[in-house]
Amino acid sequence: MHITRRRPDSVPGPPENFTGTVWLDEIAAPAAPSRLRMFNVHFAPGAHTAWHRHPHGQVLHVLEGEGLVRRRGGEVEEIRAGDTVWIEPDEWHWHGAAPHTFMTHLAVVEAAGDGTTAVWDAHVNDYPA
Repeated sequence: MHITRRRPDSVPGPPENFTGTVWLDEIAAPAAPSRLRMFNVHFAPGAHTAWHRHPHGQVLHVLEGEGLVRRRGGEVEEIRAGDTVWIEPDEWHWHGAAPHTFMTHLAVVEAAGDGTTAVWDAHVNDYPA
């Protein structure tokens, strides 16, 4: 058993992967052989990810606020506190805060054998305002 008493500092979401103000808090990244990664992600109103996919899928659990999520070829879906979203392996998608409210979610992924957790693509050019 390992108890983490102090997490790493919050880091801003890199602008090549996010639009708007986003902060990431690493919650868990256990040593190998585990490949689990968990983040608490804080989105300012209207902030969101670029298009991306995860080799083993992703679970999002909304802790507070309201947000939006969309898979490539699908409709924009509203998400809110208490909702859990399962994103299939290699499914292109984006997610973020609704235009007029903050949103915080837990994001859980499993890294690929080479350590990759996400493959990033273009910024979203039609995010709802």
